Amino acid sequence: MSQKPPEKRLRLRRKENVERGTCKMNDATYKYLKISGKIEVVVAGKKKLELTASPTSDIPENEVWINVDEMKAAGLSDNSIATVRSARM
Repeated sequence: MSQKPPEKRLRLRRKENVERGTCKMNDATYKYLKISGKIEVVVAGKKKLELTASPTSDIPENEVWINVDEMKAAGLSDNSIATVRSARM
């Protein structure tokens, strides 16, 4: 039986300077979640987004920065809490 990938509840932030289809997150969080490129964002048990993640040291550990338009299209407000994990291959 395979072990579940690590996941963490993080705050989603709308940011203008992030490209569509990508997100930015803290280096330590990136390593903790064992991300190999893409993440899944799950809110209330429903998968909302799959994004390409890039680690950055200047972002708080409990936040994921996502493009404003992409979050609006998915129906997510700024400061939402969501479960984030590495995307399944």
